[in-house]
Parts: sequence; C-alpha cells; structure tokens
Amino acid sequence: MQRKWGKRRGLPVVISARPRTRQLAGATILQLVPALRDDPAGRAAIDIAHTLVQSGARAIVAGGEGPLVGELRALGGEWLPMHTDTINPLRIARNTNQLKTLIASERIDIVHAQSAGAAWSALSATDKMPVFLVTSFPDRLMKDAWPRTLFQSSLARGDRVIAPSTYISRAMIDRYKIAPDKITVVPRSVDTTKFNPAAVNVERVAALRRAWGLLPQMRVVLVPGRIAPWNGQRTMIEAAKLMVSGGDRNVAFVFVGEDRGQARYRHALMERATHLGVETLMRIVGHYPDMPTALAAADVVVIPSIEAPLTGRAAAEAQALGRPVVTTMIGALPENLLCPPRMRDDLRTGWLVRPGNVGELARATTAALALNVTAHEALGARARQFAEFMFSPQSVAEAIRGVYTSLLARDL
Repeated sequence: MQRKWGKRRGLPVVISARPRTRQLAGATILQLVPALRDDPAGRAAIDIAHTLVQSGARAIVAGGEGPLVGELRALGGEWLPMHTDTINPLRIARNTNQLKTLIASERIDIVHAQSAGAAWSALSATDKMPVFLVTSFPDRLMKDAWPRTLFQSSLARGDRVIAPSTYISRAMIDRYKIAPDKITVVPRSVDTTKFNPAAVNVERVAALRRAWGLLPQMRVVLVPGRIAPWNGQRTMIEAAKLMVSGGDRNVAFVFVGEDRGQARYRHALMERATHLGVETLMRIVGHYPDMPTALAAADVVVIPSIEAPLTGRAAAEAQALGRPVVTTMIGALPENLLCPPRMRDDLRTGWLVRPGNVGELARATTAALALNVTAHEALGARARQFAEFMFSPQSVAEAIRGVYTSLLARDL
C-alpha cells in the first residue's frame, strides 16, 4: 500500500512505498524532549524509552543533556544532543536539517515532538518522508494572542496528538480545529512507588503531626498547593467555620505549600480565620519536601482551586496514598478522581464541588471525615487502585506505546 505524504500540510504530494502494517518490535522511535532533567518531562521520556526497549523497539531521545542520560543508556536507550526547546528560527532550521539526516540514516519510524519548537523542526523534516509524527501538548495552552497561538499550532499538526487531559483536548479542538479522532488523552504520571502507603514511615508521620502541634486523635484536613488566591485557601477557611459550628473542633486544617511572595495573602488568611474564630485550628506550614509523609498524615485531602490549576497532580498523588480527595469542578481536576455522576456512589474516590462554593466544600469535607474505619479503608484502596491504573509511570508509558502501535499498524 502506498501512502501520500505532504498533503496534510499543503505541500506537494510525495508517494512512498511502505509495508501495509508495522509492528513496534523492530521499529525506531525518536523522542524530541527539552532535556533529560530529573523532572516530570525527563522521567516520562525515560519511562517511554524503557517500555519501547522492552517491546523490542529502538528508543532514541534527542534533547539537552541532563542527569537522566546515564539512566537512559543503562536501560538500552540512546541519547543524542540537540537543542530542541527553542523559538529561534535559525536553530529550528538547523534542527530540521539534522533531523532529516537522522531520519534517513537511522531509519526512524516515528518522531515524537514534546515542545512547540521541536514540532516545527519535525514538521519540516518529516513532511516528505514516510515517517509518522506524534506531538504532545503541554498542560496549559498559551494565551490566545496571535504570535503565541501560531507558534504552539505546530503541536496541533501531528499525525496523532497527545493531550494531558480532556480539558486541554477540548481547548485544542476549539482553537486549532483538530479532528477529535487524532487526539489521545494521556494524563501526566505520578511516582506511585514513592506515593505509596506501604512506603511511608509511620514514625515520620507521627513526628510530623507533632511538629504541626496536633493532638493524637485530631483529624487532619490537608490542603496542598502554593499559598495563593487562585488556589482557594480562603474558601477552605470559610468552610472550616461551617464545619466546626456544631461544636466539633477535633479537626485541624493544614495548608502545605510554598508561601513566599504571598505574605499579604497569607496574613489575610489568618486574619479571616481569627475573625471566624477558627485560627487555633489552622496551620500554614509552608513548603514541606516530603509530600508522601504529609499526605499520609491526612484524613482527607482538599484541593479548593478557584482557577484551573496547571495540573491535577496533587489529586493523583493523594489518591496514590489512599486518601479521599475533595476538589472543585474546574480545569482538569474532575478527570482526576471518581465520583457521581461519572461513577456510582459506592465506587467513589472523592467528592467534587463548585469552585468557591463554601457550603458544598464544607459538606463534602465533612462527609469524607465522617467515614467509619471500614469505609475509609475501602475508599482508600479504590483510590490507590485508580491512581495506579491512571497515573503510574508504567500505565502512562503503555498508553503512549499504544499510540505508537496504532500508527504503525494503521493501513498505509
């Protein structure tokens, strides 16, 4: 079967013969990443490469140098230095020429571009070649201003486009008029080995509770995230007043997150708590580096965002620790837990409320705290299972592997 190349980008059609179907084993996949740093993007590249090598494919990663280069090579992947994360037209042109040579010499089957600059180079390099292009969108679209929109449009032009959430995919379809069947939603991974109840030291949890000034039987509502107005901490304080108005004050509200640069807002939060008479129940503890321990100290994790967060990582991490989650119906957050109407009530892993709605937030948090030991453990087990299925590095890498496989196996 012959496939026409060039047509999708309005260039002259070139016919190139290829087998009717392809298998992942024996194929060569080139990932274009900003750098192999020890960050979520770098880790994702390593996880994908590992899955490819295990499948019998050849995994090449091109990008800036970083501490994960050695790990990539150790698992059987290959690294090539390339400055892919760029908006410089001259650099993009040089990358295009380098990619053309690389595709021909290394018999690349799929190029996976994970930044807009890399996608522009890959579009030009692959346009007249029998190579599939996969692109990955970031967690947030650039503001709808002409230069930025045009630059990011390269990510909308792959043979398959990976979006980190349905929320982002809908925005992509609306802005770039992408055919929905070209988009695959693959969430960002979380380290479910690190965020694992079995991996948490119970003595560290007890020590942390003491450091927070909590009595042994006190229940904990943990609110993770940077102390900032858009993260809705004020809503949580207002909800706390409703929750304890009946006289039950055996609960602490612990805000864990960076608070530098928000001194005025932090002061306003404590003033409001004092005005409402709940200041003794509040703990604004700043950044804490060991988030698995912090989450394990909680009875329920609340994410009261009033604006769409960059990712829903906090909700995924909390569920990986087996903790109930209460969060708001904004951005990608509703996708990151299970609750009605998406799922039956007895299969929920958390609660969703309208952003800024104090009453709903108070009722949902109270419901989570009211679970008896058996119900709490059952919900925690479901949350852990859901997190492993949706967000583990292995699950995310397998989903991307599926994108590659479906491209190689499509009729050509």
